[in-house]
Amino acid sequence: MHVAAQIIMALTLILMVVGRTPLYSTAVVGSTIAALVYGIPLISADPEATSIKSLVVGGLNPVIADMAGVLLFIGVMEHAGYLRVLVNAIIRQGNKMGGGPGVATSGGIAAGLIGAFTGFTQPAITAVVTGPASTNLGVDPHKSAGTHAHAGHLGNFAGFTHPTLLAVIATAGITFGWINAIGLATALVIFGVSFVRMRQDVKHQHAMSEEETAEALKEFQATKEDPSVWWVLLPFLLLVVGFALGYPVFIVGFVVSVLVMLMARLNAMEAERSMLESVKRVAVPLIATVGFLYMSGVIRSVGITELLAGWFEPLLNNVPILTLVIVSAIAGLLTQSNSASAAIILPFLGLVMAHGGVNPLAAAAAAAGPTAVMQYFLTGGPIAALATTIPVVPGSDLKKANLFQRPSQLAGLLFVAIVAVVLGGL
Repeated sequence: MHVAAQIIMALTLILMVVGRTPLYSTAVVGSTIAALVYGIPLISADPEATSIKSLVVGGLNPVIADMAGVLLFIGVMEHAGYLRVLVNAIIRQGNKMGGGPGVATSGGIAAGLIGAFTGFTQPAITAVVTGPASTNLGVDPHKSAGTHAHAGHLGNFAGFTHPTLLAVIATAGITFGWINAIGLATALVIFGVSFVRMRQDVKHQHAMSEEETAEALKEFQATKEDPSVWWVLLPFLLLVVGFALGYPVFIVGFVVSVLVMLMARLNAMEAERSMLESVKRVAVPLIATVGFLYMSGVIRSVGITELLAGWFEPLLNNVPILTLVIVSAIAGLLTQSNSASAAIILPFLGLVMAHGGVNPLAAAAAAAGPTAVMQYFLTGGPIAALATTIPVVPGSDLKKANLFQRPSQLAGLLFVAIVAVVLGGL
């Protein structure tokens, strides 16, 4: 029955990778069937014994509470209007630094930051305005669309809600903080390479006058009622400091949220409602994270981890970090889904962590980073990415925009691979 359970688990992983069945339901149902066939009981009188119940409880990782703390903070920041002020400031600064290419790049970064904190990365949110503005400033439409759609890299790898990143964090035994910084740096490398390439091209094209530029970007101008950028940036800085000092993220998020209430002089009842409304965003990541970690526990329990360890022992013994980088990149490339990639990545990450002596942050970066980059390589992403950006950037074409993205994405892949190797060796 052990072999039968392993076959069922393997078929479950294949179905998740193919993407023709509901992802999270497939993970939970397939894992449960495999566990039962293997002989794992639903419950056990022995608290130390492995059971379906203990595997589910194992999926309730503290990272879920951390995610809730961040969402409380983002809810009150949105309610106070502080998030809008920051996004608009980023776009204005992009225009100052680089004209049309700067507008396209900052528009993508702003969309990525919104996605990183809210759990929904949609480049079209900013591209609907900054896309046409950047093309009017001389940027090729295909390149503008491609650059805006880099937002997904930032949202997936630097954010606080994506199920795959959460599962990787939990498996590696780390917390939010440095892994998000590595994700942000990786995304900025991708944006930066695209920015430089656009700048080289735009010098030879017609640009708008200062009056036309101001009209195109008027939606992002500061108003007299807006607080200063430094004032609204203060809560973010306090949140980051709290992360860095190792304080509980949920408590830090809650305390800083109360501080935002005071800074913005908000009605406490309304502010709390906005915080709780924001936490509703945790629903899908919660189910997905518990499901992925439960699946990972079943994979270990039915012997697949040991099986893989035997197959890949030479690589895992000699170049564990590099192996993770390659597996993660291939998973993202083939599945075109950061979520579906978890079925491939988590077993290998578990193997690397089980070997011991590996830097957990390096392993997490090697597991989460490459797939977050390469999932967009073939088509720009099947949903909520390039395909939804093209319609709001007049004159852009998906295939040409995706071709423009690829060199920048490879630069991001190289960057995160180097960071992982520097931190943890080969």
